[in-house]
Amino acid sequence: MPKEIEREHKMKVYGSEICVDCRNFLAIKKARGFECDFIEITEDTGKLKEFLHLRDTEPVFEPVREHSGIGIPLFINEDGRMTFDIDEALSWIGQPPIQDSERALLEQ
Repeated sequence: MPKEIEREHKMKVYGSEICVDCRNFLAIKKARGFECDFIEITEDTGKLKEFLHLRDTEPVFEPVREHSGIGIPLFINEDGRMTFDIDEALSWIGQPPIQDSERALLEQ
């Protein structure tokens, strides 16, 4: 009988390495070794336009727009759910929340 392969959960993350919260997410990703699709929105105009379309049209961005924020990192689950909360996003891919022992990896 063939061994079943656990399906890896997919997550897309829009962000930029010039953003401290995005760098903190990338540090956790590197330390834990999980995969996701990180879209660097400052890399080219196509990726920026893709992000701006989401920012301009998705209801999750209403508070961000009201406060003239950017809205990154933006985490998108494979089922389309969106959040700005890293712990919620980590739970989507079977990862625990950020642990106290990992706080040293994070920039303030």
